[in-house]
Amino acid sequence: MTAQPAPGLPLAGLPLAGIVVVALEQAVAAPFATRQLADLGARVIKVERPGTGDFARGYDRSVLGQASYFVWLNRGKESVELDVKSADGQAALAALLARADVFVQNLAPGAAERLGLGAEGLRARHPRLICCSVSGYGPDGPYAGKKAYDLLVQCEAGLLSVTGTPEEPCKAGISVADIAAGMYAYSGVLTALYERERTGRGSSLEVSLLDALGEWMSQPYYYTVYGEQDVRRTGARHASISPYGPYLGGQVFLGLQNDREWAVLCERVLGRPDLVTDERFATNPDRVAHDGELTAIIEAALGSMTPDEVVARLDEAGIASARLRTPAEFAAHPQLTARDRWREVDTPAGPVRALLPPVSVPGREAAMGAVPALGQHTDSVLDEILRRTP
Repeated sequence: MTAQPAPGLPLAGLPLAGIVVVALEQAVAAPFATRQLADLGARVIKVERPGTGDFARGYDRSVLGQASYFVWLNRGKESVELDVKSADGQAALAALLARADVFVQNLAPGAAERLGLGAEGLRARHPRLICCSVSGYGPDGPYAGKKAYDLLVQCEAGLLSVTGTPEEPCKAGISVADIAAGMYAYSGVLTALYERERTGRGSSLEVSLLDALGEWMSQPYYYTVYGEQDVRRTGARHASISPYGPYLGGQVFLGLQNDREWAVLCERVLGRPDLVTDERFATNPDRVAHDGELTAIIEAALGSMTPDEVVARLDEAGIASARLRTPAEFAAHPQLTARDRWREVDTPAGPVRALLPPVSVPGREAAMGAVPALGQHTDSVLDEILRRTP
């Protein structure tokens, strides 16, 4: 692994080198946004509650005794323990914010304002500061004060109504509402930094989990409201495209996009050219309406082949396919290995593997800094503040 500069030093050559981010954050959404800023070279100072810190530290003990969520979301940051309700803690935080370019917080509804950390007041004192607030439902409206956790926002956004089997709705297997909000907070901060370069002024950003996941739910919304029909829950199958989903007992997934590919599948993979002109399957809406019959035909045509043979035949014909993999199998994915996508990241309990960020820039390596222990940088950061304070 490429050696990293000591925490707190600019990462020369990275696009956000010299940018200071102060984060009063916890759980997933805001930490995901700031971790990506850290990967781009920003100095991210994570302010944590004394003694316990970000409660995501206690979610599990699966990564060398550390929480998988915390290890994933907090590399490259400096951890500073501050009691932000005390006079000393407030003074230290104020000194940090006076030197910051970006302030990110996802405290409970109204907590930032009660602490004197509302965006309006902060920007009155620091006009170049970019303030990003991440909340569950936004700063106003009847849900403004309502607690919001990922599963609950999935419910409110309608995601569960379109996910699962006909018999039972299911949540997404990852924290999709948090991740969506974190991505929009990240892109919003980058946009605000770009705008500040032109105007010299900071800005205030509001990102809610409901708004973020709502954007991702737009296609089901259009389909339902304007099509005047509910989106069907179809398990791992596509609700409006066929054939698209699992076959061979779920070992192989395939997906078609148009009638041309349907003809190729029939002729070159299934060995059933007669299906091309079968009225039941002539168009995609026809295939969706008769998906059960079509599934039985495909299973019968492929049943004598192994999953590897099926994938090879699909690849040769140019039909999209995939193998169902577990997280452990994903970690050994040959494509990631061939493209050298893994790095080692230090943690308090020892090094762990981590994926490089998705955006690759030739000749530039992401920072991929260490995951901090709780309060690891408290003394060094506070000493730095005292040295610089007149």
